[in-house]
Amino acid sequence: MNASSAVIDAHLDLSAAASAESKLSPIPEDGRSRKVRPRRSSGVLLHPTSLPAGDGLVDLGIGDLGPAAYAWLDVLAEAGQTWWQVLPLGPVGPTASPYQSASAFAGNPLLVSIELLAREGLLARHEIPSISLPKSFVDFGTVVPLKTALLNRASETFRERARGLIRDEFDQFVTDNAYWLEDYALFMALKEAQHGRCWQDWPEDLRRRHPSALHEARQALAETVHRYRFHQFAFFRQWQALREHAHRRGVCLIGDVPIFVNGDSADVWANPKLFLLDAQGRQIVQAGVPPDYFAKDGQLWGNPLYNWQAMAANDYAWWVARLRLVLSQVDLVRVDHFRGFAAAWHVPAGASTARDGQWVPGPGVAFFESLRRQLGDLPLIAEDLGLITPDVIDLKQAVGLPGMCVLQFAFGGDAHNRYLPHNYEANSVVYTGTHDNDTTWGWYNHADEWVRDHVRRYLGRDGRDIAWDLIRVAWASTADLAIVPLQDILNLGSEARMNTPGIAEGNWRWRVPPGTDWRTPLARLRELTELYGRMP
Repeated sequence: MNASSAVIDAHLDLSAAASAESKLSPIPEDGRSRKVRPRRSSGVLLHPTSLPAGDGLVDLGIGDLGPAAYAWLDVLAEAGQTWWQVLPLGPVGPTASPYQSASAFAGNPLLVSIELLAREGLLARHEIPSISLPKSFVDFGTVVPLKTALLNRASETFRERARGLIRDEFDQFVTDNAYWLEDYALFMALKEAQHGRCWQDWPEDLRRRHPSALHEARQALAETVHRYRFHQFAFFRQWQALREHAHRRGVCLIGDVPIFVNGDSADVWANPKLFLLDAQGRQIVQAGVPPDYFAKDGQLWGNPLYNWQAMAANDYAWWVARLRLVLSQVDLVRVDHFRGFAAAWHVPAGASTARDGQWVPGPGVAFFESLRRQLGDLPLIAEDLGLITPDVIDLKQAVGLPGMCVLQFAFGGDAHNRYLPHNYEANSVVYTGTHDNDTTWGWYNHADEWVRDHVRRYLGRDGRDIAWDLIRVAWASTADLAIVPLQDILNLGSEARMNTPGIAEGNWRWRVPPGTDWRTPLARLRELTELYGRMP
């Protein structure tokens, strides 16, 4: 897959770098979110880590924001697609989950393109190792130290040599994003100095953020703090350049905001009063979902829960800042676990399963009214999957957000199943499956025969082309927006599954196989997009 180097270099050439005022400020010019509504359109779900290696380009074992991403946007545009949906873009931890990040604001440095840094002269070609890495999956154990070392080297070069517009751009970025960047960079530097220990186990003066201790740490760790600032500068700069290319090609971006944050994160360390913690900064309760048909012990996620009373006292300023930033990166946002705003499952901190919890009311309509007052129209998708009670439905309708319909959840019951296409509301988003589902081929082949029989009878198909059968019915449905994971477009099986909920290891690794011909199936997708009136 090749992209025009001239297109990319026009964004990133040091001598042609644009002013940072519009490219890197986290706040839109009018301070309010843009009004974006999905109107009879379609798109593809593919996380950037899954992008393939480009022919003749630097490949360090993971998809990134470089030439392959530009080429992917070109292919999407040619296929008549309006949307590219990604998973959360934050830094990932030991399990590589984008839903467990060290920051709700920061970007994932692993997505920074080393190829583009080298084109800018921030890395010499001889500094990039020529090693053979897997190309059909991400080996995070190898990729993380390799890319981190190269990013750190680029940071040193930048600190020593950067002049002119790019230096001004960096300084402006640091100033505009200081409200989250300074805590994040110091948190990561301290975590490195503390050999990776959770912040609750740091010395008390650092754990409790005594001003004198923080001042001393900033001075002692100044070089490390700079590195983490540079990582974020590089990410945001490359992402915004890629977004501009997407918009030029008529493609909009769908992001993802996890409702909960990682307990071992800069967010909780810097804002302990906004979470339900004890005097030592440890969780009183943890997030999860109760037992159901699929998980007899429920799902224990372990995240801290919000102190909604404290958040309401300052008009939800932390959430407003978070969404304002993400809405400067994408055009539409999927809000994960929407039901948590109606009520969340609170499990005692010491529990080993999610069985013994209770539903505790969330902030409800008042939260979204505050967001709308401060941000304007809310271009959000409510992830309303799982155990949905009437209060969740009432909240979604009161706020006016589109919900999600997943076709893999539609079959095996009766005609009233809300995921069957004949029950859709127009203000909804239909998926064949999500990142948490098996691929459609994998799902169908592992389903009970009575479920497969329902699928065949409902679709009037024999199941031999099941992924495309579901794509067709999704595209034909009355849902305003239809999204399909690339794995289903490529007719891949369970080997291409992105995540299996409840299993901590082995997820988030899938990449598009080398040599994949995706132009042929995407041409087929364009035909359906035209046929069912979803063209831009």
